Amino acid sequence: MPPQKLDIEATEPTISSPGNSSKSDLGFTDHIDDASRRPSQAQQPSVATKLRNPLAGLSEQAVIADVDTWCVEKGLQEYQDVFRKGALIARVGQRDDGFEYVGQLSAEEKDLLRHEVTHRWSQPKMLYFLVVLCAGSAIVQGMDQTAVNGAQLYYFEEFGIGEEQVWLRGLLNGAPYLCSCLIGCWSNAPLNRYFGRRGTIFISCIISFVTGIWMACANNWPNLLCARFALGFAVGAKSSTTPVYAAESAAKTIRGALTMMWQMWTAFGIMLGFIVSVAFENVTILGRLSPWRWMLASTSIPPLIVCVQVYFCPESPRWYMEKGKFDKAFNALCRLRKHKIQAARDMYYAYKLLEIEQAERQGKSLWKEFFFVRRNRRAAQSSFFVMTLQQYCGVNVIAYYSSSIFEQAGFSRSEALLTSMGTGVTNFLFAIPAVYTIDTFGRRNLLLTTFPLMGLCLIWCGMSFFMPELDSNGQPSQARLGSIAAAIYTFMAVYSPGEGPVPFTYSAEAFPLHLRDIGMSFATATCWGFNFILSLTWPALVDAFTPQGAFGWYAAWNFFGWIYCYFLLPETKALTLEELDTVFDVGNREFSAYYRKKLPWYFKKNILRQNVEPMPPLYELFDNGPEPQHTGQSFDGEKVTEDVHVEKNLTARV
Repeated sequence: MPPQKLDIEATEPTISSPGNSSKSDLGFTDHIDDASRRPSQAQQPSVATKLRNPLAGLSEQAVIADVDTWCVEKGLQEYQDVFRKGALIARVGQRDDGFEYVGQLSAEEKDLLRHEVTHRWSQPKMLYFLVVLCAGSAIVQGMDQTAVNGAQLYYFEEFGIGEEQVWLRGLLNGAPYLCSCLIGCWSNAPLNRYFGRRGTIFISCIISFVTGIWMACANNWPNLLCARFALGFAVGAKSSTTPVYAAESAAKTIRGALTMMWQMWTAFGIMLGFIVSVAFENVTILGRLSPWRWMLASTSIPPLIVCVQVYFCPESPRWYMEKGKFDKAFNALCRLRKHKIQAARDMYYAYKLLEIEQAERQGKSLWKEFFFVRRNRRAAQSSFFVMTLQQYCGVNVIAYYSSSIFEQAGFSRSEALLTSMGTGVTNFLFAIPAVYTIDTFGRRNLLLTTFPLMGLCLIWCGMSFFMPELDSNGQPSQARLGSIAAAIYTFMAVYSPGEGPVPFTYSAEAFPLHLRDIGMSFATATCWGFNFILSLTWPALVDAFTPQGAFGWYAAWNFFGWIYCYFLLPETKALTLEELDTVFDVGNREFSAYYRKKLPWYFKKNILRQNVEPMPPLYELFDNGPEPQHTGQSFDGEKVTEDVHVEKNLTARV
């Protein structure tokens, strides 16, 4: 099995300590219950350590010699002094205070780096402009998904698509996700290769803009179907590229938070999609059934704004380096950092990691590794599960069909649109805390908590359809309507911090770097593929099963998700890349057997409140990393203090 590599987008690991080695859980994830440090004698750092920090084990003289040669080769001689300092900071960058040990830095430069650590949101305006662009791209994604929710109430009637034509209804709504699964997600790699991150986002948003107008002007259902299918080109590429662009451009101190915000702003776009349905409900300038045209046309406005923003943002520095444009990469980073020394540090470190990635890819059949190496296969299996259950938990039934569901429950059209808007607002508001909970509560624990709750909410919703439709006065039963709406709102509140943000976060960190492009394409194609299946089949499912049976079907998937998650899904929160190798290399049989044996242990400890001995760990995690000593080497070779590199080995039982 090839060693796992550190992603340029990943946050640099810190020196672990007993104080930060434990994990909080619900009893579902094992504790790291002891830790010991054992300094080794001076030696060459392990391969895993090099992947975490490619400068580990190098003396200051070696780093300076390397960066000098690199500057000459890449045509960056005029910035040589800055890159020397940046490289020395990168060498000890695993610690927030590592720069304190670099004797070549001035007091002013150290103050700047201290400020970076203590005021992580103090960033250049250009970086925040880029963040707004990425948020806008996510909003486009969300609006494209839900504007159809209200529009379908009108275009089905205008085009004469009756309730009996359940498969045609499903195909019209799901067409973008069929295209995303088959074409859009897989076009991401060539688009990024030839046009860069900015170019891919621009092309995707242009497609969103054009298809928004096209859908609004469609004069028959085949025309509308073609327009919605074409929209899928944008959905797949945009969802794969934008989070990567944000991660490659952001400073490490805020990188994780910015990457997480993709889901939050997508939820905001979903809410906007519901809002425009309400806003244009009574706009009948073009006829009684014309509101749907305004609803779909409104989705062309956000992508047009993003297209303009893209022009003013710098390209990803990593993409420039992959193309050999190192001067442009440095200029781009200088626009995204407060000081050139920070730009030099991040660029040199990123390049050294990029070298490792390229070396790791050479001479290997990536698809063969993806499916036939157990560590990678387990990561793919876990990503496939969380992406599939994001759809089969039932959320997009509500996102795409809530207005129809509410009409079927007895709401008027206006009430159905307004109540649907409430689901979007709930989704957005409860997505905000996920930025915090996903890294504190953990991915696995969030799913184990929310799966059964989502299942119960769907059962509640389905059973509410058994209530009488009319009250004693012959009016729609307010109890029935209120029960259905409350069940759906509660479902959205539970979904938003769980299956909402977890799948993309989990998939992004599960794969080793040299397989990450393939892994994410596989994961996103899985997501959009099952999204299409859900969109296509829901009308037929309701027709065959009735609403009670249809909601019960997706409730059952949530309970299956809980069982699968408990017995087969590893936790990935706060694990280093070497630890992820260990975690995913545990086979399904061994993993499930361990947690099956823990069931009576949980019962005795948490239900009977007995004092029980801790169970032996499933695996041990090793964390190798350099700890810098106070060093100082002047650029002219004068030795200030002794340069010592110590490698630490933290053993933690899990």
